[in-house]
Amino acid sequence: MDHQPNLPGVLSSTSRFYYVDESGDPVLFNAKGKIIVGNGGCSRHFLMGLLSVFNPQSLEQELVALHQALLANPKFASIPSFQAARGKTFFGFHAKDDLPEVRKMVFELLVRNASNFRFFAVVKDKIQALSYALQQKQVYPRYRYNENQLYDHLVYRLFETRVVKSRRHDVYFARRGPADRTEALRRALANIQTRFGQSVKDNRLLGTIRVMPPANPFTCINLQAVDYCLWALQRFYARGEEEYLRMLWPSVSMVHEIDSKTGKKRGETYAKEKHPFGVLSATGNIGSD
Repeated sequence: MDHQPNLPGVLSSTSRFYYVDESGDPVLFNAKGKIIVGNGGCSRHFLMGLLSVFNPQSLEQELVALHQALLANPKFASIPSFQAARGKTFFGFHAKDDLPEVRKMVFELLVRNASNFRFFAVVKDKIQALSYALQQKQVYPRYRYNENQLYDHLVYRLFETRVVKSRRHDVYFARRGPADRTEALRRALANIQTRFGQSVKDNRLLGTIRVMPPANPFTCINLQAVDYCLWALQRFYARGEEEYLRMLWPSVSMVHEIDSKTGKKRGETYAKEKHPFGVLSATGNIGSD
């Protein structure tokens, strides 16, 4: 479970607790260098989401209570995903693996907690990432695409306006792969602050950042909530399904499409009263994730 410091003022306006995960993948090529973007098993879009939770203990406790109640319910005892050997819902919530009935209950929990969190996301069209990689290959024959570069780029775009205010920020990243990239993520966020610091005269505007070692969502419980938010957003981009994203929209502060083109401006941001519902199907931006 999350281990938030039990200190006076930890839930005050001067503190922020961020939970970060991804949806889709940064893969463009297979092991033989063949382009596989948009093929079965390789997403068209790569999403990164951040959940800013005002009272992390409260959200965690509700998720744990729901999970324990489901495990104790004999109705689910024989369901494979509730078996320890499967490593799925038995250990925690994961939208892709959970039963539709379970998924519905988790979304209802998130809707009830809508005032306790805000969701931010950036969306990368991997066709555009592929185009850039191929251009680089033409200019620099020794160029090799590195998936971490795309991941780190989205980290920057997601945090570029989040960690520059005079607050303390505790950041929990979901673990991805066997490599520990904690230091790389710390450097990435520190670079954002450095760039911002060069543009202001008063360094007191800069906050403090603590990047926790990347965690498993089954132990860092609130990562399960951002997984659900990302699942809803990914279903919207992949299939045009709006139901779950509409449920969460009151808690959505920003969805930024990095590669969309609106007139002379590159990129589109949706938030609050401005939303993408109906836009993607009209513009043909839905991909086969």
